[in-house]
Amino acid sequence: MVFRLFAGLLIPLWIALAPAAHAVELIMVERAGCHYCIQWKDEIGPIYPRTEAGAYAPLRMISISEAPPDGVDFVRPVLFTPTFVLVDDGRELSRIEGYPGEDFFWGLLEMMLTEHTDFAQPAKTN
Repeated sequence: MVFRLFAGLLIPLWIALAPAAHAVELIMVERAGCHYCIQWKDEIGPIYPRTEAGAYAPLRMISISEAPPDGVDFVRPVLFTPTFVLVDDGRELSRIEGYPGEDFFWGLLEMMLTEHTDFAQPAKTN
């Protein structure tokens, strides 16, 4: 009896306090042996999940030889690797084709996120 009452109170509270889930993700389409894919993995890969952008849009890697993941629709075929496709609820919002280097990648990604989602660009510190 006490357990039912306790569970009856906690479950609605837990649901109300749970963070709102979103389905924004960044899909990296790669090709085995792709020099720029390897460069991205070396320069960005280790830190991406620890950034605000990486937390907001988790990364999923797929091969260019694979079809888009189940439930994901790309606007057009991917022809170049790496290609970074921003997806929300399975729908492509935007993409970056190629890897322009670390400095340009972050700027392009943040621009893509702020233009197409409710991502708040991190404040710059001097």
